[in-house]
Amino acid sequence: MNIPALRKSYVFTSESVSEGHPDKVCDRISDAVLDAFLAEEPEARVAAETFATTNRVVLGGEVGLTDKARLGTMRDRVESIVRGCVRDIGYEQDEFHHATCEVTNLLHEQSAHIAQGVDASAGKDEGAGDQGIMFGYATDETEQMMPAPIHYAHAILRRLAEVRKDGTEPTLRPDAKSQLSVRYEDGRPVGVTSIVLSTQHESESQTSADIRAIVEPYIREVLPYGWITEDTVWHVNPTGVFVIGGPDGDAGLTGRKIIVDTYGGAAPHGGGAFSGKDPTKVDRSAAYAARYLAKNVVAAGLARRCTLQLSYAIGVARPLSIYVDTHGTGEVHDGEIERAVTGLMDLTPRGIRTHLDLNRPIYQRTAAYGHFGRAPDADGGFSWERTDLAEALRGAV
Repeated sequence: MNIPALRKSYVFTSESVSEGHPDKVCDRISDAVLDAFLAEEPEARVAAETFATTNRVVLGGEVGLTDKARLGTMRDRVESIVRGCVRDIGYEQDEFHHATCEVTNLLHEQSAHIAQGVDASAGKDEGAGDQGIMFGYATDETEQMMPAPIHYAHAILRRLAEVRKDGTEPTLRPDAKSQLSVRYEDGRPVGVTSIVLSTQHESESQTSADIRAIVEPYIREVLPYGWITEDTVWHVNPTGVFVIGGPDGDAGLTGRKIIVDTYGGAAPHGGGAFSGKDPTKVDRSAAYAARYLAKNVVAAGLARRCTLQLSYAIGVARPLSIYVDTHGTGEVHDGEIERAVTGLMDLTPRGIRTHLDLNRPIYQRTAAYGHFGRAPDADGGFSWERTDLAEALRGAV
């Protein structure tokens, strides 16, 4: 049997969306609600879903506190949380404005049947909040150990948001999308074959050429020197006018941008979304743990690329399986890495939360520009991006 060699030269594309994209507005609100509950009680249970459309935001899902009397007080705070998010993102349109949009709060107490599987009890450790598979990935092609296409697609939109909010570019508006096609040679990113950028703007008199003149300097600033050439194809606001945007232009839902949130399609995805879920939900916490372990494998020099999969059953504490694939770049056998990570980190839901200190109000900041490839914050945000396990991994194998 002939096994084809790994491709070394190819073009790979990833997209990102801004904090003002309708789905990201919803992710932000769901995570802001989560943060508020975790600030009230670190063990709070939250699964908050948000829907946004023209001048309306609707929240549903489950919340839980050990002190039932405080639930009503927290529910009363939800409307102000929603308006604060919309205001910070920058929406003051006639048909979607932080001060006038209608907020409907349908959050209710967590199901007792779900809680009985998750809660610890006599002789039973805390179980996973659901069944599922979670993937983590890391690659040495960028300093952040992220795939280059998604990393730079995020960076473009983050930079445009900065200059929009600080007043440098007052005609830009919150809703935007980017897409980069990156050329690889000998397995390494070396250039951009095409750039797609669509951004909401102030006036119908602004043409695509006008918008390109605004955004091109920032795109060139963000991308590595030499990646843009005379052969790079540009598509800036290719459909023309883009004044009506955000939830007024298209409805949004929590959890609809799972590939944007992770690796831009360069790695597998288990299918579970992150935003609005407290860290007992392994959709979120185990995906963070898998990224943490994969990144530390690469940081330890054990591989240039690493994919790590975890699987769980609802109510069961320990993972059902751990799988590592270093894509032929490993310095040791993949099975040795599997055994090493199992010995170095407790991968039960409680073990993950303890190791990464996840019971904190640190999630609203994850809602846009990716959950991975971000610098760890002093207050514990993005703790899964630390590489503090690398030395122990080297020793273990």
